[in-house]
Amino acid sequence: MKLIFEIGAEGRGLSLLPECDVPETKLPEGLARESKLHLPQVSENEISRHYTQLAERTHGVNNGFYPLGSCTMKYNPKVNEDAAAQKGFRRVHPLQNESSVQGSLEVMKLASDMLGEICGMDAFTLQPAAGAHGEFTGLLLIKSYHTDRGDDKRTKIIVPDSAHGTNPASAAMCGYDVVSIPSAEDGCVDLEALKAAVGDDTAGLMLTNPNTVGLFDKNILEITRIVHEAGGLCYYDGANLNAVMGQARPGDMGFDCVHVNLHKTFSTPHGGGGPGSGPVGCKDFLAPFLPGYQVVGDAVTGFHYTMADKSMGAVKQFNGNFLVIVRALTYILTLGKEGIPEASANAVLNANYMRVKLAEKYDMAYDATCMHEFVMDLGEMKHKTGVSALDVAKALLDYGFHPPTMYFPLIVHEALMVEPCETEPREVMDDFINALLEIADKSESDPEMLHTAPHHTVIGRPDEVGAARNPVVKYNWED
Repeated sequence: MKLIFEIGAEGRGLSLLPECDVPETKLPEGLARESKLHLPQVSENEISRHYTQLAERTHGVNNGFYPLGSCTMKYNPKVNEDAAAQKGFRRVHPLQNESSVQGSLEVMKLASDMLGEICGMDAFTLQPAAGAHGEFTGLLLIKSYHTDRGDDKRTKIIVPDSAHGTNPASAAMCGYDVVSIPSAEDGCVDLEALKAAVGDDTAGLMLTNPNTVGLFDKNILEITRIVHEAGGLCYYDGANLNAVMGQARPGDMGFDCVHVNLHKTFSTPHGGGGPGSGPVGCKDFLAPFLPGYQVVGDAVTGFHYTMADKSMGAVKQFNGNFLVIVRALTYILTLGKEGIPEASANAVLNANYMRVKLAEKYDMAYDATCMHEFVMDLGEMKHKTGVSALDVAKALLDYGFHPPTMYFPLIVHEALMVEPCETEPREVMDDFINALLEIADKSESDPEMLHTAPHHTVIGRPDEVGAARNPVVKYNWED
């Protein structure tokens, strides 16, 4: 497929923008570019075809099953888009007078309150723009708390070895030393290792529950107790909240703050370079340190902004990505008090259905009832047949499926991690299961075919290492 710069011809064009309705102003001397601005010269027909072809090569939840473990690629209801497209939300400006945006302020207040109820938290900030940004904000809350008390000796954050890679990165960005603790044989936190790691230098613990191998840690209350008794705080990575929303709350598990990936649990689109959102909730004692402005008030007295007493400042402009908040609130209100726990229950049901079916021919990393996702260990398959997790993932492309997450978590060396979400029907899961079972048979009868898969896609196996190390990110014009 040609790049857009490689189609069209000199002089072609189209009119997409209305005529300028304000006086034109030339740039000051020295600010104008000296070289020609290279833009594609294409007709409307050419540009329409080009982007249609690009869309046809893109796989998303609207195209088919997207079983990325640890990512919760669930369907994005179109009612969310309708709500976010309302003129009253779409055309507001964050610097408008509060009296003219009461509806938008009510959305933020309602979203904060409902997220607090779901997570068991007392206050929320909507500023963070993504999950990792939420991690960073939550850790800054912990740091602000310790600093405010003059407890500067707490320099370490404890992170399990199965954590998302952003956890240690966020801790390091906040200036903390990261202490990694191993998982026990059951895939959960090793309590003895945790006890040995905590001390008067422990600032906090970062933990995902259910964890990255899809298991709800049976010792979760003991884990948070150990950290609290050492004087540290407990941070909940909300990446896997889709498995427990409406069933269990991080605040009731002993966590002091939490981030929520709205694009995972609450059905807003994943970023992909666009808007994400990672609101952060906390208990009352951390609320004075929240960033930015919170919305207070009610429909009778009116809504307005307020700044926390000891606020850390702002982590993003204004109140984050507002229209993403609108989408998430629409989802929450659509499901309601009964629908939210039903969604999480169905996510767990789907995952366990697939896990049991696939266990006929695939080894499970942890042979136990999972939550929203499960991890297959292809180590024995690779040893016996030479077929790796990568080979299986590539072979799935020939069946029309997006592969699951590969080689994560790192504690399972030949890992494939599958998360079906609650939005997939049984027929789709059965098709995916049957494809994997056929691939398992082919690993023994024709492993070479799997080594060279995929065979029916636009491209085969690109040089991924070369692309990562030597990316071509711009078009080179001959002139």
